[in-house]
Amino acid sequence: MAEKIIVIAVRKPEQLQERFQSSLDELISLSNTAGGEVEGIFTQNRNHIHPATYLGEGKLREIKAEVEAKEIDLVISNDELSSGQLRNLNNYLGVRIIDRSQLILDIFAQRAQTKEGKLQVELAQLEYLLPRLRGQGIELSRLGGGIGTRGPGETQLETDRRHIRRRIGDIKNRLKLVVKQREQYRKRRRDNAIFQIAIVGYTNAGKSTLFNKLTDSHTLQEDKLFATLDPLTRKIVLPSGFQALITDTVGFLQDLPTSLIAAFRSTLEEVAEADFLLHVIDASHVDYEQHIETVGELLRELDADQLPMLYIYNKKDLLEDDFIAHERPYAIVSAYEEEDMQSTLRKMEEMLEKVWLPFHIALEPNEGRLMVQLEQEAILTDKSFDETDNRYHIKGYIRENHALINRLKE
Repeated sequence: MAEKIIVIAVRKPEQLQERFQSSLDELISLSNTAGGEVEGIFTQNRNHIHPATYLGEGKLREIKAEVEAKEIDLVISNDELSSGQLRNLNNYLGVRIIDRSQLILDIFAQRAQTKEGKLQVELAQLEYLLPRLRGQGIELSRLGGGIGTRGPGETQLETDRRHIRRRIGDIKNRLKLVVKQREQYRKRRRDNAIFQIAIVGYTNAGKSTLFNKLTDSHTLQEDKLFATLDPLTRKIVLPSGFQALITDTVGFLQDLPTSLIAAFRSTLEEVAEADFLLHVIDASHVDYEQHIETVGELLRELDADQLPMLYIYNKKDLLEDDFIAHERPYAIVSAYEEEDMQSTLRKMEEMLEKVWLPFHIALEPNEGRLMVQLEQEAILTDKSFDETDNRYHIKGYIRENHALINRLKE
């Protein structure tokens, strides 16, 4: 049975109404993703968040009445709460209190499938909870489960800070080994000159659907936030025959918990290691421009904002009005349309041709291995056999740092 939830939020003077509403809608969607059902929303306009109770006394009385009348299980704040605010709200309302960051961490705990993903989420949860233990109140010792309680064992959290610190140290050491393995894997891909594409974008923009259509895969795709958590990599073949690896990454979100970004840094570095980015945007979302901005900020944090990028405005089938794209270069698509997927691949090749080096080489008939390598690792625009000189003439484009570049200059 779904937990009954009340959402509480403070709107500060500098927040635009549209942006505030979008943030609230997102919190409701996050609550649904976690398995809850929002029964009520309480907002308050304030110059400053109340340092002790987040909201003012009058608003809290309204919330308390609603909690009792509807037998609410959980109250979720739209902003991060301090240890003191958690404790005071908990004592006054008599139900579990969590904030937006804890909710996101809880969803990640549900979604993590790999050993690395689970360790990263647990690390983020422990580091987030450690300074807030005193604020968790009676609920940590009442182990009934529910949203915000998945992950590390709560009784241990309450009774032994030293245990948490030891566990944090242990997880960090184990993740160091995973990071080393990931770095070795990346190094192998670099040494093998494999071109790497990463799909990035706001959560629920349609990245996994696009990934599945481009790679003919069948990974999880749901109309839920954070349907993909652990990155997946598959081979992709562009229209010319050029082969690359493409990775589907975790969706970005505004106000992601700092501890989560830190914990998932090694995973997110898959993005920084890429040669090309596909930035997927839900063009039908009312706040898609803010989504673009949020993804841009995170790419800057990862030093990945200078990579070649194609903006993919997805879900055109849901658009009611004429759509004008503000970012360049771009494609307006529906990930379910095969024709749109093929035009996206062609657009990627056009972009690469503009920045790669052109070449023209003549190969002897016995140089078949080199020909196959060029077919897979370069974009070929023309290949013909000349009977007069008994050679294959090949034209195309290749990366400036490719191992074959000197051979092609001969």
